[in-house]
Amino acid sequence: MSIAKVIEVNSSSTKSFEDAIQSGITKVSETVKNIQGAWINEQKVVVKDNKISEYRVNLKISFVVD
Repeated sequence: MSIAKVIEVNSSSTKSFEDAIQSGITKVSETVKNIQGAWINEQKVVVKDNKISEYRVNLKISFVVD
């Protein structure tokens, strides 16, 4: 039997949504083991001078508890 836990994190990037997602997962993996998956709860952008200046995501990351 295994137990999974879900944590919620916010991450951002000036490059893309994909980069924001990868940055969030990479940072969480520094302290959390057994990451199994992630889903994007929310995406949004920051606009400055009519251009996207930042991509932001809210991620839910699941991992198996030892």
